Amino acid sequence: MSDLGELDRPGTPTNPGAWDERSGEWVGGDADPGDGGAALGDASVRRGDGSTGHARTGVDAAAASRAAVTPAASGTTTSAASISPTAPSSEAPATRRRATTADPVKALMHRHRDLCERAVDPLEIAAGLEAHGVTDRTATRFRHRDVFSLAEEMYARASHGEETRPTPEAPPAPGARAGWALLALLPGALCAATVIGLPFTHGRPRLVVAVVGVLAVALGLRAALARGPLGVPDRTSSGPAPHTPGTGLWACWLVAYALFGDGLLNAAVGGGPDSLPTGAADGPWPVATAPVLALTLACAPAAWSAHLFTARARRRLTASRGLADFAASVRPLLLGTFALFLCALAALLAVCATALDQPAAYAQTLTLGALLFLARLLTTHGFTHAPALVLTVTATAEAAALVTVFAARLPGCGFLATPVEALVDATGPGSVPALACAAAALTLLVHTTRTLTRASAHAPADRPC
Repeated sequence: MSDLGELDRPGTPTNPGAWDERSGEWVGGDADPGDGGAALGDASVRRGDGSTGHARTGVDAAAASRAAVTPAASGTTTSAASISPTAPSSEAPATRRRATTADPVKALMHRHRDLCERAVDPLEIAAGLEAHGVTDRTATRFRHRDVFSLAEEMYARASHGEETRPTPEAPPAPGARAGWALLALLPGALCAATVIGLPFTHGRPRLVVAVVGVLAVALGLRAALARGPLGVPDRTSSGPAPHTPGTGLWACWLVAYALFGDGLLNAAVGGGPDSLPTGAADGPWPVATAPVLALTLACAPAAWSAHLFTARARRRLTASRGLADFAASVRPLLLGTFALFLCALAALLAVCATALDQPAAYAQTLTLGALLFLARLLTTHGFTHAPALVLTVTATAEAAALVTVFAARLPGCGFLATPVEALVDATGPGSVPALACAAAALTLLVHTTRTLTRASAHAPADRPC
């Protein structure tokens, strides 16, 4: 076969371009691709051996090659995909990177997609962002001055259906507030009835009245803590409300110690007790009913104080324009609410001590009331770990004081009771619960001022206040 026929044989292209090495050799090596037709025509004339068909085929191939090169030479844009379909495209990732850099809010919305979809107002988005560690300083990276303005843009750009469209918040039903207000009075009323009935009974009937009264007060407390401002919502802004078993048990232990603990500790230090408690304040094992009655009556002030704090905090959350601004406005509100509850508890304790003719144990009762109030306030806002831990440590400390006194009666263990006996001799048996509850309440107060001053702690919850 002739050289021209060899070049005209079909084959697999080895170059994505229109001309390859064989094409250059075909037209004469160094000849310009644009002159390929002329060179091929000369070759056809020089042969003169009748191989016209091969020459014509070569001319057609050269014309097709020139047609493929012509658009690029004439300025017509040819896409890279048409030249090399298998070549990877690096334009799309670069475009996506430029789009992400140009719109950082879109990337943040993609990261918090569920929060943006279920939010019913911008405040819920702001609370969720703060719970995930987004601060006002972080918001400046998204070209916003604070988290609230960033949340407003995210809420405006998110797609919300009819079920998530914000609706005006309906005021609570008139009977709802009256319901939890009456329930808050129930523990105090049941405890007062029990205390009044004890002096009129003796022996076994007194024991029956005491047991029935304790059960009634426990049920009343359960009902008061199930609804209203002191109730724990079924769901918080970050998901289902956590459950911490054992918190109620330790709280009951602290109240029981306020009732029997001081008398038992005083009798144990003196070598007793020689008999079981009779319910009288002047017996060998005296029972302090005035502090417990004051604590149960204080459920009503605690409920109203929690309601006042929650309502005012949500109102300031709506008016605030920054996380620091909100925290600075809520902190005095929290401390004022706490002081208001302590004043109400002190007044109730004074009345109960006067009515029952018992000493008013202000130190241990006020510290215990402060501890229980702060623990419940944190629990109602979804923060249950710290209250459970602090209540457990406090109850353990009080129990350890009693155990060491009784353990000191074992041979060679008298040194165990030395610290407790020295404290009781110096300041009385009430100093043990007073110191334990004061340290615990101070710890929870510091934790509360750092936790309940965040916007995320006051996101709308599924419970009326």
